[in-house]
Amino acid sequence: MAEHKRRVAPAPLSGAVGGPAGSRSYWWARLLLVPWWTLVTLIWAASRIVTTALVLLLANVQGANPWTGASPGYAEFANMWDARWYNIVAVTGYPSVLPLTAGGEIAENAWAFMPGYPVVVRLLMALSGAPWAPVAVVVSLAASLGAALLFYRLMRTVQPHTVALFAVVLFCVAPLSPVLQFGYAESLYLFLLILALLLLLERRYVLLFPVIAVMALTRPSGLAFALALGLHCVHRWIARARDPFPVRERMLAASVAVFSGISGLAWPAIAWIITGSITAYTDTELAWRSAYIGYQELVPFTAWFQGGVWWLGMPLGIVVVSVLILAFGLTLFLPAVRRLGVDLRFWLAGYGLYLLAVFFPQSSTFRLLMPMFPLLGAVAQPRSTLYRVGMVLLFIAGQWGWLLLCWGVDGADWTPP
Repeated sequence: MAEHKRRVAPAPLSGAVGGPAGSRSYWWARLLLVPWWTLVTLIWAASRIVTTALVLLLANVQGANPWTGASPGYAEFANMWDARWYNIVAVTGYPSVLPLTAGGEIAENAWAFMPGYPVVVRLLMALSGAPWAPVAVVVSLAASLGAALLFYRLMRTVQPHTVALFAVVLFCVAPLSPVLQFGYAESLYLFLLILALLLLLERRYVLLFPVIAVMALTRPSGLAFALALGLHCVHRWIARARDPFPVRERMLAASVAVFSGISGLAWPAIAWIITGSITAYTDTELAWRSAYIGYQELVPFTAWFQGGVWWLGMPLGIVVVSVLILAFGLTLFLPAVRRLGVDLRFWLAGYGLYLLAVFFPQSSTFRLLMPMFPLLGAVAQPRSTLYRVGMVLLFIAGQWGWLLLCWGVDGADWTPP
């Protein structure tokens, strides 16, 4: 007897890929099936296209300046300001005798710029035979891609996939992101810093030793990271009942914290050995703030208040700086920031305290705030499409504002990046 079978229409594509084919939920679900590294790379590439367009637009109207002629090409324009100092380090190294001003004070010189980034660029220059400017841009671009990939991994340890991805978007389009493709050390430094934070969260203490060693010779960071590691050790000790802290891990964590502190002092010590002046590095750094407040001794935790008074006068400058310090402290306890986890907040606190202790606030402070990037993981948490689109557009507008204010040169410019 013939068997009769009921014909069943095929079901619409749904389930694992979320909703009927062609729907918004379907394509969103399909997008989430793409490997994370592919998505991050696409985000990075799209952001670099946008930023490059902005940079070229500004370069086209840039007049002649101390670094380039009028309307310079991209590589030239990307190697103005401190990029020239890194170039000097790569080609000629550091002076054994500190240069002096006409008044007998220590002048601006190469000791303010650590060797990590220029050494990498110089090695690639030797291998490729290419000049500084294009190689410096390539190194920064490659490091920025690596930083974006690692940043996703870092955010993914504390945030869901979609929030981590949007945090990467914000990282790539942030107002200071043009510097990630300039002849500056920031891209390489952020790559190393994100790697160090990821290793810390994963408690892979042994691997932190070489990363910290290189990072501390790329940008000043060893002392701030040592403070974060110290807080990490104290927290793990206090919480050891619910989160075991074996003796071996205690020894390793404490050792890497001490090592980070020593690494933070290594560059000033090297400058002392080469020049014979124990204050060679700090005197060099102080030369950059002399245009604002003259030559003064380095007194920790006074520079921000000096800057506040210089910019805003008394007593408003003191009040504003005090409010900023209080606001930053309170920010670390906001619910969105608390969701980043205790270790990332330890880094934010440690680096914030380091900046308060030694840096003078002026236009380059915007760049010095870049290591606060974990806060983007808090900014990325709202799910509203309108909010997210608005934040991206706001950040891109911020890029243009920063390029105009700090990177483009208009006569006697007083806003260095």
